[in-house]
Amino acid sequence: MDIRNICLLGHGGSGKTSLVESMLYITGVTDRLGKPADGNTVCDYDPEEIKRQISISLAMTPITYQGVKINVLDAPGNFDFAGEMQSGVRAAEVGVLVCASKDGLSVGAERGWKYLREQKKPCIVYVSKEDEENANFSTTLEALRENLSKSIAPVVAPIWDDNKRTIGIIDVLNRKAYQMPKDKKGKRVEIPIPDSKMKVLDELYGELMEAVAETTEENMEKFFAGEPFTKDEIMTGLKVGMREGTLAPVVCGSALTGLGTEMLLSTIVDLVPGPQEMAAETATDESGEKNVEVARDPNGPTAAIVFKTISDQYGKYSLVKVVSGKITGDMNLYNPTTGKTEKLGRLYTIKGKKNEEVKEIACGDIGAIAKMDRLKTGDTLCDPKKVVKLAPVQFAEPTYSRAIAPKTRGQDEKVGTGLIRLNEEDPTFSVVNNAETHQVVVSGAGDIQIDVLVSKLKSRFGVDAELDTPRVAYREKIRKQVRKQGRHKKQTGGSGQFGDVHIVFEPQDESEEMIFAEEVFGGSVPKNFFPAVEKGLREACAHGVLAGYPVVFLKATLVDGSYHPVDSSEIAFKTAAQLAYKAALPEASPVLLEPIGELKVSIPDSCMGDILGDLNKRRGRIMGMNPTGDGYQVVEAEAPMAEMMTYAIDLRSMSQSRGSFTFHFVRYEECPAAAQEKAIAEAKALAEAE
Repeated sequence: MDIRNICLLGHGGSGKTSLVESMLYITGVTDRLGKPADGNTVCDYDPEEIKRQISISLAMTPITYQGVKINVLDAPGNFDFAGEMQSGVRAAEVGVLVCASKDGLSVGAERGWKYLREQKKPCIVYVSKEDEENANFSTTLEALRENLSKSIAPVVAPIWDDNKRTIGIIDVLNRKAYQMPKDKKGKRVEIPIPDSKMKVLDELYGELMEAVAETTEENMEKFFAGEPFTKDEIMTGLKVGMREGTLAPVVCGSALTGLGTEMLLSTIVDLVPGPQEMAAETATDESGEKNVEVARDPNGPTAAIVFKTISDQYGKYSLVKVVSGKITGDMNLYNPTTGKTEKLGRLYTIKGKKNEEVKEIACGDIGAIAKMDRLKTGDTLCDPKKVVKLAPVQFAEPTYSRAIAPKTRGQDEKVGTGLIRLNEEDPTFSVVNNAETHQVVVSGAGDIQIDVLVSKLKSRFGVDAELDTPRVAYREKIRKQVRKQGRHKKQTGGSGQFGDVHIVFEPQDESEEMIFAEEVFGGSVPKNFFPAVEKGLREACAHGVLAGYPVVFLKATLVDGSYHPVDSSEIAFKTAAQLAYKAALPEASPVLLEPIGELKVSIPDSCMGDILGDLNKRRGRIMGMNPTGDGYQVVEAEAPMAEMMTYAIDLRSMSQSRGSFTFHFVRYEECPAAAQEKAIAEAKALAEAE
């Protein structure tokens, strides 16, 4: 089977989903053009997508053109759902970068190009919305070449009318011109090439021949000798250039009129390498240590990667790309991640929200396996006799966190179960139940992703949830030595209670955990009560005197005390130790410690001033700056976690969405007076509310 796998990438609103609609309509799969605004497109079918009029999940639909099966993966353009784009690129051989003509080079296109280059995947550029006012193919092409790569080469030239509107396109390779019928229905119509376009056509054709010449030495010699290339040499050369990343063909058109859609499909069929033409994949062996190559062999041992999971009310589907061999419904395949053999269920091909059952998924093809409960995104399915682990999808770390809780008491379990199910479908967010702050914290790429999760909890699992700012896990410590007595005496009818201790409390820097020591002379406190004193102090350390946060770096030394031969007990000495603790700590110069994180933020050089100024406002300390060679810098800094809660949103605003960052806890540091007062006030308000 001749297959092409493509993933549409680009900024939100650039026209990716509309382009899929045009492809489906032109190839006869659908009998009407769906529109995102009308909520009737094949790829945007989730209720959240229809409500918000944006793509949220990676969607797939196969189409057939000139006898070739093209698996089209439509990735969201919103940066909160970049993980879906990464899943799509993992499964596709080629990315189709969609740029709206009047917008020029968008940030989404930049990021898509960068990611394709990192993954060493070829690229086609499609300049969309050529029918709109202010569309400017030439300006967009110039911006692409200037900012992305000189390897960007048009295989089309638009034909404009007197008002600069695109009314047709020229196929540069085949030297033919086309326009759509006036009723905008049916196939494109061939027209004569305007005389005014012959010079441009010759220039563009010459550029493509140069790209062909660069692919082999023989082609280079032929080019300089002035000999024309044959059609086969041209197509082979362009295909090699695409595969090696030295050529990125550019086509243009309008999804609304259908102009350019067939040209794009022809370019995909003619120039995009099929799965079996790509280099072998690098995987690891069963031990996970040794690299092995997995050839794209239809007759080889089966190896497939799970690149996405769909988990909805209709069931669970694991989307797989078969790298080697084939998959049939009755197979037993091994999963190196779990160490278990899986008996496969029914196989399907996915067409938007519709599934069509198939008998097998061939080498290089994409399909879905139903009801595989143990399979997760990133897992490999392989022949048990030839165990390999394919490279999983590389997702960015979650950087935006919110505390989540049910609006109605007693529905915590419902929220938890819902988040687990949603996490199967979207592994780019994480959920942590923070026992210290008593909050469930959900972390993702941004506020829209978290908002969508809350909406899905309600629509799918019937539970209303609310979001809040996560609490910061502060610590407390003392800064000077204090000696205090703790005396617990209770004598009523019957046996009494008596415990008396003198304890020296002092700061130490050996261990966060409290260090307990005893220097009792003369048996003033019997040894059998030492563990009770220590236990009382350790329990007391869970709550400091400033704001109730755990006390760290404390040393407590039992130096003296007294006991009663009848009334003394373990509970009495435990209570006495806690009384000494409560009396001593307020006098020991207590201070709040705040968590400090290590920040690495990648930003364009042009944003440097804004980013550094903002970090200073957040009490950040700049540790260094490293240029990456592509107009970007990586700023390394340390900053308090309390000041970084909204950084994911703020950085996006300051860098026009070009910046990215990672932030990890490194240590605790003393809190400045103003920040300490604020944290103590918040802790007291919270305690009163509870």
